[in-house]
Amino acid sequence: MMERRTGTKNVNGNPHIDSIDPVCALPGGEIRISGSGLRPRELRRPQVRFGDVDGSIVISSEQFIVARVPEGAASGEVVVATNGHKSNPGAVRVGVPIAESLHPVANPAIDQDGNIYVTFSGSRGQKVPVAIYRIDNNYNVKPLVHEMMNATGMAFDRAGSLYVSSRYDGTVYRVAQNGTMTSYAEGMGVATGIAFDPAGNLYVGDRSGTVFKIDHDRQIFVFAMLEPSVSAYHLAFGNNGNLYVTGPTTSSFDAIQQIDPHGAVSVFYRGLGRPQGLAVDVDDNLYVAASLHGRRGIVRVTPDHKASLVVSGQNLVGLAFARGASAVLATTSGVHHLSWDIAGRELIPEGSG
Repeated sequence: MMERRTGTKNVNGNPHIDSIDPVCALPGGEIRISGSGLRPRELRRPQVRFGDVDGSIVISSEQFIVARVPEGAASGEVVVATNGHKSNPGAVRVGVPIAESLHPVANPAIDQDGNIYVTFSGSRGQKVPVAIYRIDNNYNVKPLVHEMMNATGMAFDRAGSLYVSSRYDGTVYRVAQNGTMTSYAEGMGVATGIAFDPAGNLYVGDRSGTVFKIDHDRQIFVFAMLEPSVSAYHLAFGNNGNLYVTGPTTSSFDAIQQIDPHGAVSVFYRGLGRPQGLAVDVDDNLYVAASLHGRRGIVRVTPDHKASLVVSGQNLVGLAFARGASAVLATTSGVHHLSWDIAGRELIPEGSG
């Protein structure tokens, strides 16, 4: 992924962009523009333009600007203007809104045809008119499931059935393409994140401290014990067969936990604020909706435990990799599509269905 855009060197004090961090954002996210000559004379504010739309300035100085991506901005060039002079262009990719007025609390889910599934989870015990929506490839939003309480985590099996956890009743439901749902497993406590391993076993995170494993015969085992979360567990399998779990606590220095195939728990990375939904790419990098050093968005953590903010955005709760090296990002109120040079790992298990 491109992380730097440079141009002709600064001359005569005109503004010049050296780099932008991160180069991907949602509207409302903040990016840091580094360079020279970025502050006008007489300490006036510079102008940052995202295409034809002005961004707001959070912080400005001679060598860097923190700018907020405005509503209506699209992927493309960013320039800084001072004293009647424009900088060389930088490049930012901006997520496109797909659907609003929803209430995801974890990752969206994407089926083999590219349809997107998003919850309207509601507060604990709240009965909502529609629990799960399906968004087709033309971004038409249609109700799918009506009767579920507090739909939370979602995952697909190879047969194309959608599995959804309810943190209200501790049940995992199986949802058919027509929206009909049946109980698949019960007694999961405060059931939140779910994920399939490569063999098709289903794992369910009870945020009060347990990760359960459900085999093909629906036998339920305690797979691992973790520190309780104040909101939810979020689960994702890596290419290495390890299960990664996030679960926000009262700390601002939370961890991504790694659980090996035998149930042994270790800390994979510590230092995130309120980590939530996570996904894995083909190179085994983790992507987590979290804060890193006070900056909110999607954080990438490499296999050698190095973390960086790669998408800036507020209120992000999860993500799912989509076709064509892209991603669907979920906030607390809707979903966005982001064109991205990153391919996600295959989520459909080999042995299920």
